[in-house]
Amino acid sequence: MLGSVGAATMLPMVEAAEKKGDTAQAAAKKGGAEQPSGKALLIANDENAIVETTAGKIRGYTRNGILTFKGIPYAASTEGKARFLPPVKATPWTGVRSSMQYGYDCPQTPRAGWANDEEAWLFSWDDGIPGEDCLRVNIWTPAKDSKKRPVMVWLHGGGFQAGSGQELKSYDGERLSRRGDVVLVSLNHRIGVLGHLNLAAYGEAYAGSANVGMLDIVAALEWVRDNIGNFGGDAGNVTIFGQSGGGGKVNALMAMPSAKGLFHKGIVQSGSLMRGSTVERSSGIAAEALVELGLNGTQVGQLQELPYQKLIDAGVAVQRKHVRTGPPDVRRMGEQLIWAPVVDGSILPRHPFDPDAPPLSAQVPILVGTVLNEFVNGIGHPEYEVMTEDEVKDRVSKSFGDKSDGIIAAFRQAHPKEKPFDILSRIQAAPVRQGAVTQCERKAAQGAAPAYLYWFTWKTPVLDGRPRAFHCAELAFCFDNAARCENMTGDGLEARALAAQVSEAWIHFARTGNPNHSGIPAWPAFTAEKCPTMIFDTACEMKKNPDTVERNAIGL
Repeated sequence: MLGSVGAATMLPMVEAAEKKGDTAQAAAKKGGAEQPSGKALLIANDENAIVETTAGKIRGYTRNGILTFKGIPYAASTEGKARFLPPVKATPWTGVRSSMQYGYDCPQTPRAGWANDEEAWLFSWDDGIPGEDCLRVNIWTPAKDSKKRPVMVWLHGGGFQAGSGQELKSYDGERLSRRGDVVLVSLNHRIGVLGHLNLAAYGEAYAGSANVGMLDIVAALEWVRDNIGNFGGDAGNVTIFGQSGGGGKVNALMAMPSAKGLFHKGIVQSGSLMRGSTVERSSGIAAEALVELGLNGTQVGQLQELPYQKLIDAGVAVQRKHVRTGPPDVRRMGEQLIWAPVVDGSILPRHPFDPDAPPLSAQVPILVGTVLNEFVNGIGHPEYEVMTEDEVKDRVSKSFGDKSDGIIAAFRQAHPKEKPFDILSRIQAAPVRQGAVTQCERKAAQGAAPAYLYWFTWKTPVLDGRPRAFHCAELAFCFDNAARCENMTGDGLEARALAAQVSEAWIHFARTGNPNHSGIPAWPAFTAEKCPTMIFDTACEMKKNPDTVERNAIGL
């Protein structure tokens, strides 16, 4: 099943692209592994893939010609007396450290998604092994030479309280590294209660505790600066990119003085965080967590002695007291989530993109976008396909009250042939789309570096198309992993061709700060007047103001 374009139509398109040398389409036909002719698929031995780092030598392996290193410590363990404190450099080692497997994930709550069979099958998560010695990086590179390739540093999603650098198949960096001749880096860091518990009121030692998860990422970027040249990368050309909470991390870093100069471009996918948490809110959350643990302010030191599971359980108990209904609004992640970066006046001096774009990163180009159906899809809910107009009205009225009729009318007029549930999904996903638009507006208003806006609207054919363009749908495409993520994409020629187009845009942006390439229409930098948006779909299009009327009807 290949969506709206069948294999008979798609194959000639891909083959024609090959003949004219269009790299964005030509490799789409190849799909999975690209084994170099006559060579072993994987090489792992005591002499292969050895690189010197500031803490000692490491050894990885080679797969399909790409050098791969996993679980490299970029800082010391954060367990015990190091808990809630800023990261410190990794302890050096002697000899050669084997670095072939992912490291520990930051301890976190069990994944709720496993309870939904369709969702679990679609995402195929790898939850890894929890442990507080989790400050590790993973690297994919074509060669350990002096070529100075662009460096792309991936920040995983999970809303600052879940996830890891290995949790999704899409995060594997082998294909993107090969396609773009880039160095791909991913990492784990502290999240949730371990990364954002604000204990500043209980002692100077904990002054940065509300933001140690973000300080971990800064430490990883410092490690990249100091070491990536030995992996064939250019420390002077680093792009940070992330999706959902990972996009929020990109935005937070753009407002953090300690991160200035450690990256040069940013990509924000469905995660346009405008505002962080506040000292007042985070301090209240910390006080609630202490109550759950049966501790008072004079006993905070005991937090470094408790088993981490007790801390996680206390964090869950606090979260349950602050349950929020309705679809998430990524613009206000810092206010809606329990654990998030805190505007403390020092580590994070201001809100990331409110009331304007941060002057600190004015010269950093950004690429920003969302997916069509974001958090409102039909995964696990076949009954949504027969939703009635009255049901849509009832659901919309709960979010928008008296404005509901006008909002529904505006979306229905713009999309007269769509099912009621599709109208509902568009309406409830609009705030996430607005976050991307607002971020681009504020970036463009600086008049310094450009912003580019996209909208990923391709709908997967799997599960009879019910998932639509769901939150996370673009991940397999920006990493060029349509084949690896076949449960998400169906791995048809249409998906592979789109993955080639999207990943080439990400690569070109990382290389030059401009996502344009020969496989897509001309993509102008953002302006508030025209709201130019690259639509990534079966046929990619550049549209001006594609949904301005609908968003205005909501009053976003």
